[in-house]
This record gives sequence, structure tokens and C-alpha cells, in this order.
Amino acid sequence: MHSAVFLIEFGAIVLALGLLGRFAVRCRFSPIPLYLMAGLLFGAGGIVPLGGSEEFIEVGAEIGVVLLLLMLGLEYTAADLVGHLKTHAPAGGVDFLLNAVPGAAAALLLGWGPVAAVVLAGVTWVSSSGVIAKVLGDLGRLGNRESPVILSILVLEDLAMALYLPILTAVLAGSGLLAGSLTLAVALAAVGLVLLAAVRYGRVISRFLASDDPEKLLLVVLGTTLLVAGIAQRLQVSAAVGAFLVGIALSGEVAEHTHHVLMPLRDLFAAVFFVFFGLNTDPATIPPVLLPALVLVVVTAATKVATGYWAARRAGIGTRGRWRAGGALVARGEFSIVIAGLAVSSGMDPALGSFATAYVLLLVVLGPPAARFMEPLAQRLTALSGSRRAAPMPLEPQVRIAEESAPRR
Repeated sequence: MHSAVFLIEFGAIVLALGLLGRFAVRCRFSPIPLYLMAGLLFGAGGIVPLGGSEEFIEVGAEIGVVLLLLMLGLEYTAADLVGHLKTHAPAGGVDFLLNAVPGAAAALLLGWGPVAAVVLAGVTWVSSSGVIAKVLGDLGRLGNRESPVILSILVLEDLAMALYLPILTAVLAGSGLLAGSLTLAVALAAVGLVLLAAVRYGRVISRFLASDDPEKLLLVVLGTTLLVAGIAQRLQVSAAVGAFLVGIALSGEVAEHTHHVLMPLRDLFAAVFFVFFGLNTDPATIPPVLLPALVLVVVTAATKVATGYWAARRAGIGTRGRWRAGGALVARGEFSIVIAGLAVSSGMDPALGSFATAYVLLLVVLGPPAARFMEPLAQRLTALSGSRRAAPMPLEPQVRIAEESAPRR
């Protein structure tokens, strides 16, 4: 009986996610907010609370995070990461200051304490690589001059997460200074070793895991990723970081074939992850935090635009490209939910999860329109302000009378 309930519940969820994803594709926006709202409907306090399949969904959500980070790592090579770090480090620093600080300040102002400040700093800091890459592709901007600047900022954020997540894990676990320092040292050593191994022995690693049979490639890469992620979790480095590093270590044709083979599996479990996050959020807790979340959305949307504008100007991009770069970076998504999910699962105030849900829902919906319309909107405002400055000042009455009475030529 329990098996039947599980199959019915899980089948209904997967079917609903498929229909929601199809609807999102037709409307040309990210399905992430729809997945989150589906989780709100099926979770505690929702319309149809689940029972038999919730435990499986929790495990599926963990696999979803691992696959999200693995696929993200496959997008980069170690040489790319090192090159971006050398060239665009100042832009990464500006990105951190402008976007992480507002999140930390919001947590302190709301009275959630310093641990929540570390969490919200990460939530507001990192843009959504998945949403932004899709939007740039849909708008046909991947070949634009400002696109490498956008992608460089995303790369630096992703690389920073490899260091941030272990720190967050230690903070959430309540580790002391010594334990936290040890965790960070392990994380730094792991990242450094993987980057070194990927640069020097990337071809050897890729050749070892390579297979012409998609089934064998899937099993070997997925098994390796889950094994490394589990070891990383055991060392309190974060399973997500372990999966990200595996993706970086793979290169060439193996990375391309793995990306192709794992894409459907990633999409399935990633959708399950977003649903699971929604399941853990009571919809009744969102309205009380909606107003502060909206304020933070306005602030951090503006700071992301400023980040992209500054980075594009530094790279010598024209004014129109600067505005396009700023608008493209507005969306938050998967990483923000991963960070908030870690906090909620550690036993933090549930209001933090509700706040993060509202924040991501608003920005993942706002992100694509911001990328599309930021440049024309900025041009319109610039033109209006320019015309106002250029308009002649009204004449004083005496001057006007004198001009009207002057003889015409």
C-alpha cells in the first residue's frame, strides 16, 4: 500500500513538473519559480500535503544539488578558471562588496543574527548561471562583446562558492574557530589539488573515465561524482563543492559527452530539488517577509546592474553594452536556493527559508525582463534627461515682452 501511495504521489509530482516546464518554455521564462510554487502547494501548509514520497524527494533533492554543480563544473576547465581569476579578480571583488553586503545587512536588521548574515550574504551575492545563460541564448547575445564580461563574473562567483560553501557548512554546524579553520584549510587544499590535477593530468583523468557507450559513461561519471561528493560531505567540505570539482577535472570530448548524457537526469533531479525546498516552506510564512524581501530585491537588482556596468566599462565596452551586462546579472536562482536550503536543513529560523523563497521567486521572474529591457530603458531615461537639460529656459516676462515688440527682419 505504501509503495502504491509513493508511486502515485511521485508520479503526480513529476507529471506536474513536466507540464509546468512546458508552460515555462512556451512563455519563455525560467521554470524555477513554478517549481518552487509547486513545492509550496504540496508541502506542509499547502493545498495537497504529501506523505509517502517526501523521504525519497529529500534524497532526490540532494542528488539534484550534486548534478547541478557537476554540470556547472563541466562548463569550465581549470585553465579557464585560473585565467578568469587573474584577469577579472577586481570585478569579482566589486561584485562581492555590492551584492553580499546588502544581504548580510538585511539579516542583521531583521534580527536574525550573524549566522543568518553569512547565509543571506551568499543568497544575494550569486547570480543564476543557468537562468542567465539561457536568457543570453534566447536573446542571441552570446556573441556580444559584453557577454565574456558577464560569463567571467559568473565564473568567479562559481569558483568563490567552492570556498564559501565549506565556510557556511562550518558556521551552520556551530564549529569553533579551530574546527572552522581546519574545514576551510581542507577546502582550499581540495580546490587547489583538483585545479592542479586538472591542469596537469586532465587528459589522463578524462581518458580514464571516457567510454563510447553512453550507459557506461553515465554509470562511471555519476558513480565517481556521488563518491567524491560523499567524501567531501564527510570532510564537511560540502557535497556540492566535491561535485563541482569533479566537473572541472573533466575536459574535452568526455566533458561534452557527459554533459549530453547527464542533462535529462540533471533536469529531473534539479526540479525535484526546487520542489523539496518549497516543501519545507510553509506558504503562510511568506506574506510577513514579503515586504522586506521586496526591498532587498530592489536594492540588490540595482547593485547587480551597477556591478555589470562597472565591469563592462573596465573592459572597454560601450555604454549600451554596459547596461546590457548589468541587466543580465540580475537573476538569482539555483545557488541561492542551495545556500538557503543548507541553512533551513541545519535548523535555522524557518522565516529565513521563507524570506529566501520570496526573494528568489521575485528575482528569477524579474531577471529575464531586466536582461531584455535594461538597455532600452536606460537609453530612454538618458534621452529624457538630456532633452530636459537641452531645453531653453523660460524667459522672464520683461524679456519676452521686449522680444515680441522688437522689429522683425
